[in-house]
Amino acid sequence: MFSGLSAFALTPLNETGIDEAAFVRLIERLAAAGVDSIGVLGSTGNYAYLTQAERLRVAQLAVRHAAGVPVIVGIGALRTRDVLALAQDAQTVGASGVLLAPMSYQKLSAEEVFGLYGAVTQSLTVPLCVYDNPGTTHFEFSDELHGRIAQLPNVASIKIPGVPGDLETVRQRVERLRALIPAQVTIGISGDAFAATGLHAGCEAWYSVMGGLFPELAVAITRAARQGQVDEVARLCAPLAPLWTLFLQYGSLRVMATAAELAGLVPHPCLPLPLRSLQGEARQQLGAILGSTGLPV
Repeated sequence: MFSGLSAFALTPLNETGIDEAAFVRLIERLAAAGVDSIGVLGSTGNYAYLTQAERLRVAQLAVRHAAGVPVIVGIGALRTRDVLALAQDAQTVGASGVLLAPMSYQKLSAEEVFGLYGAVTQSLTVPLCVYDNPGTTHFEFSDELHGRIAQLPNVASIKIPGVPGDLETVRQRVERLRALIPAQVTIGISGDAFAATGLHAGCEAWYSVMGGLFPELAVAITRAARQGQVDEVARLCAPLAPLWTLFLQYGSLRVMATAAELAGLVPHPCLPLPLRSLQGEARQQLGAILGSTGLPV
């Protein structure tokens, strides 16, 4: 479950609620594409904008329609009390694992973050993935903190942000972290633009935003990378460079939500206000990129 391609699905919604039919269609597409696991209620899943009841419903639908594919459910929240409640909900509906980012309004200290993971892992009956996402949480894990957290019960994977640089630079980064964590804890790469290099450098998993909408292509990239097919991975990834540029400019959530709208997979609007999908020239630019690359939506 914490290796291969973990595809993170969009949660389409508007101000009246979650579009359950559209969400189910997205989940069923991922299962049919043969992804290794399905992630819901991550950053692409709009988890921070949903109530506990809405998050419970999303988790229920995902597990029900995943056709046996393991489902990893995000449980991040501002208070430990709420994280524990969300973890219990995820376990109750049959999630195979949970994903936890250290959300905060006040900047957290390393000891506060360690305390969060310590409290949550003590009550879990499913494995946990540590979500290291400083671009969103504004908390930066040290390797030492990762090492401490990885020793806690039920910690099974660490989702690290994309690492810029050549293959050797990224390999050294992965090896530094690997030396501090138990052998059974996997390292997964996020930041889709850096995924191929991360997989080549020894990451066991790709936690993918793109995979949530373009699963066939993401599966092909993952399989080729894990088989050491460097040239094939480069061929598959080359047309995606303009998409990565839009990710950097507008954020992957907005870009993927807009792509889902353009593909007719979800209605417009599909993001919670005040968030908005791309409009005007940016929307046209994305449409042109999707058309020119032939992304299989």
